[in-house]
Amino acid sequence: MKLLIVILVVLALWSLWGYFSSKVEQAEYTVVRKANGYEVRTYAPHIEAQAVVDGTYDEALSAGFRIVAGYIFGGNVKNEGIAMTAPVRSQPKASETIAMTAPVVASAKGDSRVIAFVMPKSYTMDTLPVPTDARVKLVAVPAKKTAVLRFSWIRSADRIQKKEAELLAALARDDVRATGTPSYAGYSAPWTPPWMTRNEVMVEIL
Repeated sequence: MKLLIVILVVLALWSLWGYFSSKVEQAEYTVVRKANGYEVRTYAPHIEAQAVVDGTYDEALSAGFRIVAGYIFGGNVKNEGIAMTAPVRSQPKASETIAMTAPVVASAKGDSRVIAFVMPKSYTMDTLPVPTDARVKLVAVPAKKTAVLRFSWIRSADRIQKKEAELLAALARDDVRATGTPSYAGYSAPWTPPWMTRNEVMVEIL
C-alpha cells in the first residue's frame, strides 16, 4: 500500500512539473477550421533560428537542438540569453532550387534536416543578437496556412512517419492540396511525462 502511495505521489508531482514546464511562449497561430483528423491553422509571420544537420531523424534532431540551444543560451555576440519557446521544428532540408520557409515548404535532400526554434515575438531581425556559431541562421518566416495533426506519447521516427502519412491521406480524402513535405513540431522537453507530451506533424496547404 505504501509503495502504491509513493508511486501515485511521484506520478502526480511529475505531471505537475510537466504542466508548468510547458508554459513557454509558443508560435502564434489561429485555428481556421477543424476537420476529421486534423485542423487548419494560419501562422503569423515570425523569426526562426535554424541549423542544418545531417544524420538519421533522431541524430539530426539531437544535434540540431544542441546547436540552436547554444545560440539562445548565450552563444551570440551579446552573450544574451533568449527565452525558450515552443515548438522545436524538424523538416527535411530544401533543395537548392526551392526557397526555404517554415514551418514546411521544403523537399527532402539526402539525410539533411533543418532544426528550428521560433524566436520570441518581442524580437525583430534588427534586435536579435548575431549568432557566434556560423551554423545558426536567423530566418524571417512569412505567414503560412498549414494542416496539423496532433498526437501524444511516443515520438519515434517510425511513428512520426506514420502520422505524416495519416495527415496526407486525410488531406487527399478532403481534396486539400498540400505543398512541400510534412514536418515535425515538438512542444515538450524529453523528460515530460509521456501522457502529457505534445507532438504535431504539419504541412503547408493552399
